[in-house]
Amino acid sequence: MKVFGFAGWSGSGKTTLIEELIPRFTAAGLTVSLVKHAHHSFDVDQPGKDSYRHREAGCKEVMVSSEKRWVIQHELRGDPEPGLEQQIARMSPCDLLLIEGYKHYPMPKLEVYREANGKPLLHPEDPHVVAVAADVPLPTKLPQFALDEYDRIAAFILARSELKR
Repeated sequence: MKVFGFAGWSGSGKTTLIEELIPRFTAAGLTVSLVKHAHHSFDVDQPGKDSYRHREAGCKEVMVSSEKRWVIQHELRGDPEPGLEQQIARMSPCDLLLIEGYKHYPMPKLEVYREANGKPLLHPEDPHVVAVAADVPLPTKLPQFALDEYDRIAAFILARSELKR
């Protein structure tokens, strides 16, 4: 399983870029999965649903299963957040595992940069950034792409990850 990350500040366009890349990877015959890091409290469940009620009642894990999908919700209940290595180990095997967030984790990653955010670039301080996608030209020796150069970015990631296209 090859792992490739996307790092950038909130609002830089990571999710949109990844959403455009996934169909290109699957069209190349790859199985693709994703781990997204959320910096805030989030909930995929809805108040009033049975699974929500069971979780709120104290379950540490609740699995919801149907003929179309299944999901396990795990409540940390005060335990520390698992590291990325632990989360990767929980994933089913795939050809390419995309990681959104975890910007300080040592993995090959594409920095996604939007000038209007007013945030600093990550790659000057992060040796694991292997390329940059931005809305403006940047002074860098790294491979650089426009945010909407989806085919070129996909080809770069596939070549960098040594996956066939």
